[in-house]
Amino acid sequence: MSFHPHSAHWGAFQARWDDGRLTVRPHPRDPDPNPLIDNLPGALRHPVRVSVPMVRRGWLERGPGPDDARGRDGYVPMDWDEVLDRLAAELARVRDAHGVQGIFGGSYGWSSAGRFHHAQSQVHRFLNTALGGYVRSVNSYSAGASAVILPHVLGPLEPVAMRNVTWTQIVQHTDVLLAFGGMALKNSRVGSGGISQHVEREAMRQAAARGCRFVCISPIRSDLPQEARAEWLAPRPGTDTALMLALVHTLVSEGLHDPAFLASHCDGWPEFETYVMGRADRQPKDAAWAAGICGLPAETIAQLARSLAGRRVLVVVSHSLQRAEHGEQPVWMGAVLAAALGQLGLPGGGYNYALGTIAHYGKRANAVPVAALPQGRNGCDRFIPVARIADMLLAPGTPFDYDGRRLTYPHVRLAYWAGGNPFHHHQDLWRLRRALATLDTFVVHEIAWTATARHADIVLPCTMTLERDDIGATSTDPLMIAMRRVAPPHRLARDDYDIFADLARRLGGDAHQAFTEGRSSADWLRHLYEATRKGLQDLGLPAPDFDAFWARGEIVLPQQADDGGILRAFHADPAAHPLPTPSGRVQICSPAIAAFGYADCPGHPAWLPPADGPTPEHPLVLIANQPATRLHSQFDFGGHSQAAKRQGREVCRLHAHDAAARGVHDGDIVRVFSARGAFLACAEIADDLMPGVIQVPTGSWFDPGADAAGRPLCVHGNPNAVTRDSGTSSLAQGCTGQLTAVQLERFDEALPAVRAFEPPATQPGS
Repeated sequence: MSFHPHSAHWGAFQARWDDGRLTVRPHPRDPDPNPLIDNLPGALRHPVRVSVPMVRRGWLERGPGPDDARGRDGYVPMDWDEVLDRLAAELARVRDAHGVQGIFGGSYGWSSAGRFHHAQSQVHRFLNTALGGYVRSVNSYSAGASAVILPHVLGPLEPVAMRNVTWTQIVQHTDVLLAFGGMALKNSRVGSGGISQHVEREAMRQAAARGCRFVCISPIRSDLPQEARAEWLAPRPGTDTALMLALVHTLVSEGLHDPAFLASHCDGWPEFETYVMGRADRQPKDAAWAAGICGLPAETIAQLARSLAGRRVLVVVSHSLQRAEHGEQPVWMGAVLAAALGQLGLPGGGYNYALGTIAHYGKRANAVPVAALPQGRNGCDRFIPVARIADMLLAPGTPFDYDGRRLTYPHVRLAYWAGGNPFHHHQDLWRLRRALATLDTFVVHEIAWTATARHADIVLPCTMTLERDDIGATSTDPLMIAMRRVAPPHRLARDDYDIFADLARRLGGDAHQAFTEGRSSADWLRHLYEATRKGLQDLGLPAPDFDAFWARGEIVLPQQADDGGILRAFHADPAAHPLPTPSGRVQICSPAIAAFGYADCPGHPAWLPPADGPTPEHPLVLIANQPATRLHSQFDFGGHSQAAKRQGREVCRLHAHDAAARGVHDGDIVRVFSARGAFLACAEIADDLMPGVIQVPTGSWFDPGADAAGRPLCVHGNPNAVTRDSGTSSLAQGCTGQLTAVQLERFDEALPAVRAFEPPATQPGS
């Protein structure tokens, strides 16, 4: 059989299914292929795949209702007709008894690169069209704080992150790139909808060869690749705002800032200058002050500031910095630093939030639209910030603050999840377990027995992307791919669309017609492709019909000019092209935020010490960053991810000084613990991270167990077994899972087995 082009969030590739075996290879367009494609061959028919519809024994015997047995119970196989009948009846019961505000549509995640079989779009469309709506979540775990603060300061997240400085501009123009939180290639190698060309490594190499100076400001040296030839500054984790304040203080005190730009393009500078120079609180935010907070020498800070004057400087703040207490502050302060330099909007200069965090950032936008499944109208106006799901379930009716509004948590009885794994994304997983136990019913579509599926009452097996037809495309990559089915569905797995269509039919009325609009999956693919074909036609370009596109396998789409977006236009003429902020300018101070009265997010960027910093009991800082061997927790059971584990567990990297102080050697199993819980991992001594810091990537499947003393721990190495479940601030309520105060010790007990990749126990139906 021949290879067919396919798309995944980690890159385009080619796949072939021959005699029950999957073979994959990189797409020939890609100059730097992502090895994550090697997770697919072993995953497609792995024993942990969900094979048939399953219903939890306790829910089947006792009916809907809160139940602490979730996550510990056995399952009963059931045929499709019976399980869908039961589920349709339960959906109707909750809707009729509690209204649509009793249903939560979860499904946060990156389940599929296909534009039609995008699980989040499918479940939200179903809940809207067949039931009338659902309680929704807003923002993301990755950018929960930045998505709220940036519109107050510069504009929406998308133009600041995606329609801004490109890698081409960096190669040509940038003199200094300050990478707060780094720009690790493991992050920029993934992008929603797929990516056909990974260009970041080569762009950094070319920029460095021209003389661009990269500065990696991170506790981990490898947060910039070797090709960048980067200098490494390692401030204490979570202190970047203090460092930026000191840089601005030096610029101002030595007359190296740009007062003309601050006067013509910014609002609130005099008030902020009063703060940074310490005129009101008698504490100048100078290099000596910051040195005591950041752990960097004062002269190093001052020299860095002086070296920026007169250069084309790009300030980049990674997603990681805002996944912590007061995460809004470094995002805001990075923009202020760029403004103080007068660089905002210049080619290769200024401020590009999260450049290098996702493959789409730093790329040009397509000139024609790509497919998107309409989700219908949500008849429910209730929502939560995405990282506050446990708060909602544990404390319905409780008020909470969000972006100037006082809201209350709804009382949700049923959660429906299709795509995404909250036992990866969420913090304090023991608390999440207690929260899910409060539901009447928890429904999950899954390809495999993740911890989320193991806590569900109804588990419906769905197809993997390689087992169905779809269209792979995204707005910043020119390659549109006909994702032809490569392998047959695994046992009784079905497409999400077909599951929802059958459920809608059972709900009666016009639910089925409203959800399907009378179209099959094949009809929808043709319908969604039409928007792209018409866009090409309107530009006078070749516009193949769907059959021609499908036969060809892929087409290359035209892209827009590299024009710098709203920030470039604003820099050139702030009167003609104001920013979408209250003043039309950069909001160095925000009267709107000040009026909210949040002590944890004042009206200008400020240094706010964390409440959950290191203590004598927990003196180390755990950095729980994104993994290099999988996307989030996807295909943790794949070959590439498994090969990076040691003794079957996630790796905990630590400095030799911290290891020696605890009698830990390379290869030892260690117990990492906080006030909330613990996990096991395999120690690896590393010299590319600062002392006092340990690093464990997220994404190992949660595998709860206990030590000899009966204390709970994840035996597999999921760091969210110890993280704190609290919001970044009252403004955004983003997640704070990046940094956690912990302690570490060698684990000398008998090692518990890792059972994360074994299906749960099943029992015959009664």
